Amino acid sequence: MSPVSPADAPVPAVRDTGDAAYTDGRGTFHPRERRLVAGRTLAGETILTVDACVIGSGAGGAPVAKELAEGGMRVAILEEGDWHESAGFTARPGEMATRLYRDAAQLITVGVPPIPLPLGRAVGGTTLINSGTCFRTPAHVLDHWQREFGLTDLTPAALDPYFRRVEREINVSRVPAELAGASARLVLEGAAKLGLSAGHLFRNAKGCVGSGVCAFGCPTGAKQHTGITYVPRAWAAGATTYTGVTVRRIEHRGGRVTEVVGRTAGGGTLRVRCRHAIVACGTLLTPGLLRASGLGTRSGELGRNLSIHPASAARAVFDEDLDPWVGVPQSAYIDALQDEGIMFEGISGPPDQAAMSTPRSGPEHRDLMAAVRRTASFGVMVHDTGRGSVHRHLGRTIVRYDLHPDDAARFQRGMAVLADVFFAAGAREVVVPLAGVPTLRGGDTGPLAAARIRPRDVSAMAFHPLGTARAGADPAHSVVGPDLAVHGIEGLHVADGSVVPSSLGVNPQITIMALSTRLAFHLLGQPAPEHEPVPTAIA
Repeated sequence: MSPVSPADAPVPAVRDTGDAAYTDGRGTFHPRERRLVAGRTLAGETILTVDACVIGSGAGGAPVAKELAEGGMRVAILEEGDWHESAGFTARPGEMATRLYRDAAQLITVGVPPIPLPLGRAVGGTTLINSGTCFRTPAHVLDHWQREFGLTDLTPAALDPYFRRVEREINVSRVPAELAGASARLVLEGAAKLGLSAGHLFRNAKGCVGSGVCAFGCPTGAKQHTGITYVPRAWAAGATTYTGVTVRRIEHRGGRVTEVVGRTAGGGTLRVRCRHAIVACGTLLTPGLLRASGLGTRSGELGRNLSIHPASAARAVFDEDLDPWVGVPQSAYIDALQDEGIMFEGISGPPDQAAMSTPRSGPEHRDLMAAVRRTASFGVMVHDTGRGSVHRHLGRTIVRYDLHPDDAARFQRGMAVLADVFFAAGAREVVVPLAGVPTLRGGDTGPLAAARIRPRDVSAMAFHPLGTARAGADPAHSVVGPDLAVHGIEGLHVADGSVVPSSLGVNPQITIMALSTRLAFHLLGQPAPEHEPVPTAIA
């Protein structure tokens, strides 16, 4: 007896997104079998024939694979990383970074300043190790896409059914105040005193207990990443995941895709003959695969237009014990400066994570770590102006990106507002990650206001690379069309952050998932899923 497709199951008209939806861990999906083949067991040559080969299992690949499989297609999912059990996540950052991140979380941009850009490498991709924060694409961004890139069908109303479907699949709901953590509580108190718009974030979680280690694999399995949501649903519909497979090229003949060729961890060759190939390797890796296959290069845009959403965090020392590793690390936001391209989101974690990211050295670093129980932190994210590029050199992915001076100014502005928020909440001192700015004390942000901050003075990370195979109506200025098909080749589509044509200013995971879901419905010739439930509230 075949499993019932979620599309055939009854769906309530309204979906709760409140505290109960977030904390209730019941009703998670478990497939009857894991259709999982480890690449280390594949030597020699293996040949498969399917309808669709999906390359990648993250925010883009897993949703399209699940929808195509449920729609009746034979689907193979190829993943370079491994499958990991939630029970094996140890909550030790150093240990988990080497297991779950690409290059042990040491991928860094080449430019001024160098910026770490951590990516996941496992079934679930970066959704396995991200913050879990879920924002729909802002309406003003969609308006920009329509005007600038001719993506006239990507309106809030047209995308709404796909967002509702994604949000149901991964249980997007609001973080309850009691799980938000002390840092979030203090920041929200400070924001309220200053009259700044703020609140608790929406995340893809179910049964969350606030373990505090979202970035290193959720040990309770509460974070609804694609590896435990979409991929098992794809298995139930007949898809198979092949782990430990590095795709080398996409073969094509007569203007259409014929097969996908990969190297297995067991030293073999995997050939997947298919009518549809969906590239979902991620913004940094998709350009290299397309270029190696001689595809997507007509416009000269492949690998260009990279946005990375630079981010940094300020720290504040209080009199009370906060134990910042208790609770949801990214649980609250301030959006009062969104029109200026500045978003504030929570960031916290275990002490060893704080040790790596605290912007001081020597005795100052020692003193800050001695006060770590009393330290709150919060992040500043900048809707970036600068654009970078990505290319392959000697087998390595090279990311070139220079922080724009306007974005350095946004960091300075954001850190000043955040310092005011911390002081309004009762902070004794505030440390900002801007070179030359001393520790701020007594509510005095004058030294920060007086500083001349250049791009090289900003200590930043980045988390949301987008745009290197951007979508657009004009083949002369884009890599894929509005339907995410690569210009000039039949049967080849891209479904990951590389198609997103500009920076969003917010976390992009459900934008990528919604676009991927829309692609699947297009390939299946199905109308938008208008029957999906309406959330009681959403970001």
